[in-house]
Amino acid sequence: MKVILLGEIKGKGGEGDVVDVAQGYAENYLFPKKLAVAATKGNLKQLEERRNNIAKREAVRMADANTLKETLEGKQVTVDAKVGDEGILFGSVTAAMIADAIKDQLNVEVDRKRVELGKPIKVAGTHQVDISLYREVRATVTVLVGVDAAEAAAEVEAEAETAEAEVAEVETEEAAE
Repeated sequence: MKVILLGEIKGKGGEGDVVDVAQGYAENYLFPKKLAVAATKGNLKQLEERRNNIAKREAVRMADANTLKETLEGKQVTVDAKVGDEGILFGSVTAAMIADAIKDQLNVEVDRKRVELGKPIKVAGTHQVDISLYREVRATVTVLVGVDAAEAAAEVEAEAETAEAEVAEVETEEAAE
């Protein structure tokens, strides 16, 4: 069944897109929640008239998402968690906890559903977390779990030194050959 989307639906498309979906999905989910309308001749004609307004709103959303990406990209947030022996957490760090930490520490409102965590974090340390801002616009935030900022900086510096040492060792071996 062809429908016209009235808003963004993850995995289907954005506002104004004409997509083919299962009839039950359309009738039981999309239509009652006013997320789509049937793609009739009249609705398609109205869509053509609204295309300009939809394009303007899309441009504003993309600009806002890119601004938010610049704000978040490469930033660090700290999530406090109880850490047991060997760096294993008591419990786990969820997407909601990360969204709250971003709001508290960076003053940026992020929906927990936009935090792409996959599975909850159960180990202390530094973790790279992607945040889906809008369609294909994503920002990567470093999440420090059960680690204070000084320890994290030392850990990152130690990793960089280790990488440099490995590169120097490989170059030395190549020069010897």
